[in-house]
Amino acid sequence: MHDRSVPGMLGGVNSLSRTSTALTAVLLLAACGSGDPGEAAGPDEAVTSPPSGAPALDVEVLAEGLDHPWDVVRAPDGTLLLDERAGGFTAVRPDGQVRELDADLDDLFVDGETGLMGLALDPAFADNQRFYTCQGVEDGAAASIEVIAWTVTDDWTGASRVEDPLVAGIPVNEGSGRHGGCRLAVGPDGALFVGTGDNAVGTNPQDLGSLAGKVLRVDPATGEALPDNPFVGTDAAEDLIFTYGHRNVQGLAVRPGTEQVYSVEHGPDTDDEVNLLQPGGNYGWNPVGSGEYDESVPMTDPELGDDVVEAVWSSGAPPIAPSDGTFLDGDQWGDYDGLLLLGALRGEHVLALRLDDSGALVEQFRLPELDGSYGRIRTVEQGGDGALYVTTDNGDDSDQLLRVTPAS
Repeated sequence: MHDRSVPGMLGGVNSLSRTSTALTAVLLLAACGSGDPGEAAGPDEAVTSPPSGAPALDVEVLAEGLDHPWDVVRAPDGTLLLDERAGGFTAVRPDGQVRELDADLDDLFVDGETGLMGLALDPAFADNQRFYTCQGVEDGAAASIEVIAWTVTDDWTGASRVEDPLVAGIPVNEGSGRHGGCRLAVGPDGALFVGTGDNAVGTNPQDLGSLAGKVLRVDPATGEALPDNPFVGTDAAEDLIFTYGHRNVQGLAVRPGTEQVYSVEHGPDTDDEVNLLQPGGNYGWNPVGSGEYDESVPMTDPELGDDVVEAVWSSGAPPIAPSDGTFLDGDQWGDYDGLLLLGALRGEHVLALRLDDSGALVEQFRLPELDGSYGRIRTVEQGGDGALYVTTDNGDDSDQLLRVTPAS
């Protein structure tokens, strides 16, 4: 068992709190370019400085010694629950105690990008202590990805499966684990959204008979399709599908006070995307091309027809590998209020997008305090207390759980 506590740090503030300095401004300006009008801007070409009234941020380390922590959620009692891709749940209690939970993960399938991935709390967690995982599962000779429902003990020492599986039949790439997804989010109406990867199989994203390369929408109590899903009444797989034509959904973000749900996706060697999800929408990934898995095709392929939904944000080249997204909500965030934040694995930063009411991009910039300071960023998640929680993804037991708040 690794030592995941941070003696002397819990309840305190890391010395990495800072404002935008002249050096930061120089670095940001150096990252800007002209870009051709009408073409998708690259991740550096459209980056600007944070707003002049933006708050400085305090960054606190809550836990360390982690290995590829994939997701984090905050329970109503203030406990933070996180998971690690290779297996294991960790609870960070309100008093700072860090403990591993006893849980049965003997059938976990871990390979490459696939393992224990997305987490979500049930909307009624305060009453039923129920949460959900999306994870690789190995059952005898066969492997797949499943959504499983769990309950946690009152004292946060253990978790037990109660719906195993809640959602089954999500394909996995058994040879490499590539493009396994898999992010979970509870929508504005209480539905459970499940973002999946295409498993690096070219036909999957456009195939409504496959759950790979999709965003699913299910009843969290039963795992069944919601009656107003766009393809209900066709077959079991299609019933669950909300949108299709995705490459590798690594984030799902619900915009507070609206019905809007956004996906965050990895592109190939260009064009990571943020998409505003529309029921039945085709987001245009079709990597069949001239070969079995042709990643030279556009992320949003116009040859699929006029009904293909364009991204609201695209990275251009090179990609930043965004993983997860969350909206900041609260007056305490000042000029950062309302931003969509993306964690960047390859980019090693947190990218802030300001979207208008329709989802169109207004501006983008990096949060200075998290720019290159902590390595790869896997998850960004605003908790019910208004704080931003961040997990890093550097491996070798070197990862951290961070709490980010506006400086007082």
